[in-house]
Amino acid sequence: MKKTASIPETYVEAVRRSDTCEFARLLGMEVTEIEGGRVRVAMRTEGMKNAHGTTHGGAIFALADHAFGIAANMDGIDQIAISAYIRYFSPPVGSTLEAVACRVSETERTSVYTVDVYSGERRIASFEGVGFKIGVSAKRD
Repeated sequence: MKKTASIPETYVEAVRRSDTCEFARLLGMEVTEIEGGRVRVAMRTEGMKNAHGTTHGGAIFALADHAFGIAANMDGIDQIAISAYIRYFSPPVGSTLEAVACRVSETERTSVYTVDVYSGERRIASFEGVGFKIGVSAKRD
C-alpha cells in the first residue's frame, strides 16, 4: 500500500502518533489521506479471515476504531473513546479495506464521529464513536 501525499503539515503529528501505535502497526494500518476534516486509513486483510473465510469482524472494527481515534485527536486535544458501535452490512471482497472518519458533532467535553468502512467501492460497515476530551476541565458555576 502506498501512502499518498495528501497529509497537510498541520496533521503530521497525528499521523506520526498513528504510525507509532503498536496495534495499528501489527495490523498494517496506514493513514492514506487527511483532507477536509476526513481521515482515511487503509489496511490489507491477508491473515485476518474468520471461520467463514471472510475478514474477521474484529479486524473491521479495529480499523474503524483506529480511524476514529486519529480523527478525534487531530486537533491536539487528547480524546479517548467512551462508546463505539458498529453495524456490518456485507462481507468484504478483495484484500484491502479503507475506513473514512469524520466528525458529526462536538461539545466542550465530547465529540461524535462516524466511520464508513469500504471494500473497494462497497460500504461494508458503519461505525459511530463518541470521544471524551481528557485534560479539559469542566466549567463549574
